[in-house]
Amino acid sequence: MPLPITGIDHAIVGVRKLEAARRQWAKLGFTITPRGRHKGWGTANYCIMFETDYVELLGIVDPAGFTNKLDRFLKIREGLMGLAFATETAEAVSAALEAAAIGYKGPADLSRLLELPEGEVEPAFKLVYLNGATPGVSSFVCQHLTRELVWRPEWTRHANGVTGIDSMTVVVRNTSSPRAGWRRFLGEDAVTEIGEQEFSAIVGQTELRFLTESAAKVALPELRRRKWRPPFLAGMALSVTDPAETVRALEAGGVGFTRKDDQTVAVRGSQANGVSLEFCAV
Repeated sequence: MPLPITGIDHAIVGVRKLEAARRQWAKLGFTITPRGRHKGWGTANYCIMFETDYVELLGIVDPAGFTNKLDRFLKIREGLMGLAFATETAEAVSAALEAAAIGYKGPADLSRLLELPEGEVEPAFKLVYLNGATPGVSSFVCQHLTRELVWRPEWTRHANGVTGIDSMTVVVRNTSSPRAGWRRFLGEDAVTEIGEQEFSAIVGQTELRFLTESAAKVALPELRRRKWRPPFLAGMALSVTDPAETVRALEAGGVGFTRKDDQTVAVRGSQANGVSLEFCAV
């Protein structure tokens, strides 16, 4: 039974100071949603919405509350800590995982309180947790029950011209074992071996690039100064309409950047809560 996921729903960035992260990502040229608080948990978020996916800035607002291991992650570092896959029906995902004998938990209900100027609203979701089915990446599957509350046109327009997540980079110890796991999860055709130190997995319109540590330090030289142990999510490439528009937004925000070529602008993780960013023309 094919796994009924349609792509990446969102990427999760763990941050130590949520309000400071909101200000920093606004300087990067992003439109930031109002704050959301996970109902019954000790965490809150700000989201950066694109056409079909988004980035979640996740922080702790009540250390005594349930943090879903965010506190453990932040003791080590800030940065990309996981991703959510998109689906239309969480129940169908559970059935497909059951048929494939892939471990999971759910569907489970989750909601958050979104603090709008006119009052709070409560977006709701159904989640299917994946128990080690995606080697190197902490992940779950997300079904939105109230898309109209979070995908508002004014929230998807960004000064830097970003329209979505093009790719994500994952650093792994080796490629053979993770590659086998992702082939089992997504199917043989979705995973391509690029060499001994790299493979690619396609999820909807997004590419997940898996690199060994040595290969990743060539692709992202700033990793040479970091002491993170694989596996970990290192960075994202974001699709933009016009790199010149991105440059203008970064300059307006006082953010340093590098022009890799005419089509790509790079920002170091030190300016994006540990996330290496590339803005790439589509």
